[in-house]
Amino acid sequence: MDDLIRHPLAYARIERGWTQPELARRVRQAALRRGLRSGVDRQRIWNWENDRATPDGDSQILLADVFEIDQSPVATLGWPQWLPSRDSSMSLGPNSTVPALREALRTSMDRRTFLTYSSAALVGLAHQWAATEPQAVARALDGKAVDAELVDLLEAAGQKLTSLVTEQRQHTRTLLDAHLTTVTELIDGGNYTQLVGQRLHTLAARMSQTVGWHRFDQGKHAAAGRFWHGALHSAHASGDRDLGAGIMSDLAYQATWLNAPQTAAEILKSAVLRTHHPTARSLLHLRLARAQAALGEAHACRRSLATAEQELARSTSEPPAWCSWMSPADLSVDSGQCLLDLGEPERAHKLIGEGTALLPGARDKTRAVFLSYEAGSFLRAGDIDQAAATAAESLALAKQIGAPRCVALVRDLAPEFKKHGGVECVDDLLERVRAS
Repeated sequence: MDDLIRHPLAYARIERGWTQPELARRVRQAALRRGLRSGVDRQRIWNWENDRATPDGDSQILLADVFEIDQSPVATLGWPQWLPSRDSSMSLGPNSTVPALREALRTSMDRRTFLTYSSAALVGLAHQWAATEPQAVARALDGKAVDAELVDLLEAAGQKLTSLVTEQRQHTRTLLDAHLTTVTELIDGGNYTQLVGQRLHTLAARMSQTVGWHRFDQGKHAAAGRFWHGALHSAHASGDRDLGAGIMSDLAYQATWLNAPQTAAEILKSAVLRTHHPTARSLLHLRLARAQAALGEAHACRRSLATAEQELARSTSEPPAWCSWMSPADLSVDSGQCLLDLGEPERAHKLIGEGTALLPGARDKTRAVFLSYEAGSFLRAGDIDQAAATAAESLALAKQIGAPRCVALVRDLAPEFKKHGGVECVDDLLERVRAS
């Protein structure tokens, strides 16, 4: 595990090309600039990087000076979460939820908003999640405890916020963040029974997962990843394996989107090991198929598609909330997209068309995505007029609901449409894309 997720201090040091003795020298110099003395040496740096010791408050202030980090995250996030690292994700543990959630909530103000987790960090986190059992939720008994009635109120508000359609959710970012902050503060207080603690952690996971998707739709991928990272810690603490698997699959979906299908496949192979509900398993296998199609692994892709179909068919009980939307429409369209990637446009076009027709009217964001896929299939089939009309419909819907991610899907089709410039409907579409 340590080989997969390097300590943040080691990453920050190596990223700058410093040896351990060089970092120690810089810490001593920072102390002198503050009129202080420091005994930090190579051995102490080694101890910190290998979790043999934790730097005291003064040493952390000096390290922040060395890495040119504002002092406020040092106290807020704690060691080692405040360190500037792209490659590190926090290890799962009994006290990891609050730091993970707070790091996510800070991303809109932190320069690390633009730094994403590496493939090694994500795959390592997935392996850890699959291999470790959740820790019991801690509790404290001093002061006034969080009671079940308050959690009832928080859950009701959270359910309302997370169930809003995309067109409404784009206006509720502040409310979502504030609600998640409130739940995080209550978890940090630690004053609740184990049952109430489990409910708080589950609520935090669902809220953070929703906020992650909101950031993802806005094209803010680093922020989305950090919210899903926080959600995973919360779900793990609550003991909800299916919810944790769903969050892992969100990280995998993002990896596929960002052209890292191998990372996505590795994450999903770990996630599906501890997933129980058939609908959840169906979604994970479907997303695995998408990653395998992007990798050109035709046989593995078809096997995953078949498994996804079988799992969905045998689902008889109510699925978890995070995948309750999973339907034959999703299976059909994503299967079609897989076939597009594998070079089978005719069958792909049929499946995408069937799936789009089956989609419920309330799922506008998904409809915008599906329409962009359908436009791509029309393009490959040579039906330029229909492709342009479908892409224009997708673009208009994406702009209406405030989903830049969906706008980007249509924009990605523009180079192919430009090959057919001079056709009125194509020129009109390209003008709309330029204006978006």
